[in-house]
Amino acid sequence: MRNDRTRDLAEKKEHMILVHLMGRGIDDAAVLRAMREVPREEFVSPGLEASAYDDYPLPIDEGQTISQPYIVAYMTQELQLKAEDRVLEIGTGSGYQAAVLSRIVHRVYSVERLPLLADQARERLRRLGIDNVTVFCSDGTLGLPEHAPYDAMIVTAGAPSVPDALVRQLALGGRLVIPVGRSPLSQELVRVRRAGETEIRTEELCAVRFVPLVGEQGWKQ
Repeated sequence: MRNDRTRDLAEKKEHMILVHLMGRGIDDAAVLRAMREVPREEFVSPGLEASAYDDYPLPIDEGQTISQPYIVAYMTQELQLKAEDRVLEIGTGSGYQAAVLSRIVHRVYSVERLPLLADQARERLRRLGIDNVTVFCSDGTLGLPEHAPYDAMIVTAGAPSVPDALVRQLALGGRLVIPVGRSPLSQELVRVRRAGETEIRTEELCAVRFVPLVGEQGWKQ
């Protein structure tokens, strides 16, 4: 029975890679390799393992979600990562996005505001032997200044505007991918690049829908 389940998940993962990722323009070899290597079924809620590689978000604890695989891959690709990069993730959730990043870059720092989710993510990452991710529990809208600057940042919740604290913690040339919108229910995914000490460039990428980014420089709880 276990072999059947393992084979079924492997087939679903390959379908995800070929159809939902490569078929929709994901072509970064490092991103595709990471999406293959990370067992998404380990990051979904119990009972939803069979749906782990379907291309839609799934519920996790505390009323949050794990993003659909395509969006995880797309946001990761748009970060334009290099192997030596240090990355800050805001919104750890189940830990899946951090696990994907861990396969591509040198170091990942991830911030989750909800203690239960932070604890669960730490345990999943530990169980999988992922040792280049550190999960913190705090207000992600303020970033993590003690480990700044970062080569790249990814925010996995929708903000009303780009938090100034995050921009200040970007290294020169650093990239921030974040959903931004005036409604907590729909956003535009944007990439912010720190081109110089005072020069910030912003590009619109696509329309998305994320749970709200709650915090001092986000939506109020």
